[in-house]
Amino acid sequence: MAAPVDYLLHLADNALILGQRNAEWCGHGPVLEEDLSMANNSLDLIGQARLLYQYVAQIQGSDATEDTLAYFRGVPDFKNFTLLELPHHGPLAATASGDRDYATTITRNFLYSAFMLLVWEALQLSEDSTLAAIAAKSLKEVKYHFRHSRDWMVRFGDGTDESHARAQAALDHLMPYTEEFWVVAAYEAAASTNRTGVDPQTLRDDWLSLLDAAIAESSLKRPAVAATQRFQW
Repeated sequence: MAAPVDYLLHLADNALILGQRNAEWCGHGPVLEEDLSMANNSLDLIGQARLLYQYVAQIQGSDATEDTLAYFRGVPDFKNFTLLELPHHGPLAATASGDRDYATTITRNFLYSAFMLLVWEALQLSEDSTLAAIAAKSLKEVKYHFRHSRDWMVRFGDGTDESHARAQAALDHLMPYTEEFWVVAAYEAAASTNRTGVDPQTLRDDWLSLLDAAIAESSLKRPAVAATQRFQW
């Protein structure tokens, strides 16, 4: 049984867009080790996207390829979360070199990798055997993404006054966009119904637990946010 194509594209688009965004740090990392870490993060994400696009192309047949799906679809056809396409800056960007604020990048990676840690774990049990295999591979990668971003969240939050302020500002700026995680699209509902996918709403409590543990350790505060809807471009 194959998962709904739009569900697969949603997963692929998320990985592609964030992979491209994180790749913008290549050659601009705050230290060499972080330059390499972010490049590896990008390669992992784009690799996940490739596997998913290749699978969709296999399902669709005809002239579909991973390249046509990644590069030749209209902008409104992309199904990625808005959070993942935001630039690398927030309220404190004016003080960041080259309009990049590493706290914003780290915070976004933390919020998303915590979510995907739960998604990929659940998708290992997908009735779609191909998606289950992709999930098993991706889970190993996202565990590192989560650990890396969490460690830096704690360093920022429990570090200097400036690093704490940057991390808190990034969290305040980005948290509202995570409400989109819980807006269940038709293809997510269909995937959940036929057991090829997962209902994201069932993951919310566990996601909040992951967030709150890291936020408490970093001396930050989780902002209260109002629900938002999926952006349509």
